[in-house]
Amino acid sequence: MKKTLLASAIAVATFSGSALAQETMSASELAAKMDSMPTVYGNIQYVLYHDSVKGGESVVEHADNGSTIGVKHDHEIASGITGFFKLELEGLAADDKDRESGLEDVDEAYIGIKGDSFGQIWVGSDDSTYERAVDEISQYYEVATLNIGADYTTGEGDMIQYSSPSFSGLTLMGAVQINGDGDDQTLSDKGGKKSYPYQLAAVYEMDALELAFAMDSNDGGGSASNENTYGLRASYDMGDLRVTGEYHTTKDASDTYGVIGYYSMGANQFALSYEMNVADDANDTETSTVTFQALHNLSDHMYVYFEGYLGGGDDGVYGVADESERSIASVGGVYYF
Repeated sequence: MKKTLLASAIAVATFSGSALAQETMSASELAAKMDSMPTVYGNIQYVLYHDSVKGGESVVEHADNGSTIGVKHDHEIASGITGFFKLELEGLAADDKDRESGLEDVDEAYIGIKGDSFGQIWVGSDDSTYERAVDEISQYYEVATLNIGADYTTGEGDMIQYSSPSFSGLTLMGAVQINGDGDDQTLSDKGGKKSYPYQLAAVYEMDALELAFAMDSNDGGGSASNENTYGLRASYDMGDLRVTGEYHTTKDASDTYGVIGYYSMGANQFALSYEMNVADDANDTETSTVTFQALHNLSDHMYVYFEGYLGGGDDGVYGVADESERSIASVGGVYYF
């Protein structure tokens, strides 16, 4: 029996013990009741890393790299229409027994409905439409300290998001963030104002090729600028090899370029990427990162990895005058269920 089903069976027995004691359930009835229970999932992530800036500080740390626990569920509302929800908590700090609090941050929390005829719509906190459509490289790695993301500012909370069905390979997506008068980011004592930033995206898949375009209006409450961010992504799968290229641009902010290749070989996966950001400032300041990952799946529930990062660019980009080099070496392990 799968662990999630076993956990569901225990939950049924725990919370509905009196009801089960009063009636005898058939195996099929018990299985149906177990299937109706939410799915509990989670992970523990540990990492040991060395972070060094040439001419500056050098740091070694053993850290929790984002351990989470979550619960999700879906059910049929009507023929062809499904309701769903997800709640995922993070901030466990599994490396620090002495910390007094844990699971204090919401990573994802939303409810929604979906159907083959209309797609899906969901409300709450989740990865943004722009991120899912075009921001692949900076979201891929485990440690990701030096990875360079695009300059889009619409957050992941207070979102209403929509994704259409596939129209011969074309999927359309959109999102709006509701920053009302009473929301934390727009309260008057924080200098904000109510706003409704939005994101739009289109993803087209044809055989091994995937093309994506997205934009972010960047006009959330308290944003320094409301210039749009535009992003393009192209990915191509060749069996065990996948290659992705990205470009993001925001007027008066920066241009970001990146390319990544992944190669799978049995239980092993390797990734290599290059990213560069050119700031729209007086010096057109450049920052770049080369990242390598080697990952090995020990089982269906556990993997280990090594990640190496080499950052460069113009002098001073890492806070040290006349220097522009930063490196990170990390080893980690993840157990998930």
